Amino acid sequence: MTDMTQHQTLQDLLASRHSCRGFRPDAVPQDVIETILRDAGRVPSWCNAQPWKVHLTSGDATEAFRTVMLKAFDTEHPAPDLPFPEGYTGPRKDRRQTCGLQLYQAVGIERGDKQGRIDQMRENYAFFGAPHVALITTAGELGPYGALDCGGFITAFCLSAESQGIATIPQAAIAFYADTVRAHFAIPEEEQILAAISFGYEDTDHPANAFRTDRAALADFTTFHD
Repeated sequence: MTDMTQHQTLQDLLASRHSCRGFRPDAVPQDVIETILRDAGRVPSWCNAQPWKVHLTSGDATEAFRTVMLKAFDTEHPAPDLPFPEGYTGPRKDRRQTCGLQLYQAVGIERGDKQGRIDQMRENYAFFGAPHVALITTAGELGPYGALDCGGFITAFCLSAESQGIATIPQAAIAFYADTVRAHFAIPEEEQILAAISFGYEDTDHPANAFRTDRAALADFTTFHD
């Protein structure tokens, strides 16, 4: 395989990957899951610390986790381990609003339908029907840089999955209920609940999968210095 072919393959994966919000119930073969995990584990990390830990659910374990998280959404107040964004301003606010609007339009939620938006948010905790969830934790002693390293792991996981026809959606929303997640999996206090990746085979007929977010132009995020 030439370097140009390798580059093109990566570009194709980046272009085709999207956040899936509707899955089929079919399980992903164990050997495929293990390949995805091994691929993700190849990403760089500060001093090669590899701070990520993964709790991966299938079958009954996914259903049990789904039940726990739906109950948390319905009855608990959010309490994440890591601070969530204080706000969104400028183009970041515009992109966030556009993404939300596209999703609501795709699933038929009208402007002002507060309950409809709550119901759609609740789908995060049903994992959008995915048969598998990879919960990602990070070593608290490493601070924000441990979380940064785990971001690379999550990206590589999603790209490896995409290369094998497996759909994904990274979900920081799971971290809203960190103590509940920690208790469910008996995770030590020193491990911070960072995010989850719900994954499986895409339900291409699901209306939530009918839109794609756009990306900022190069000039919007890059300053060249010669």
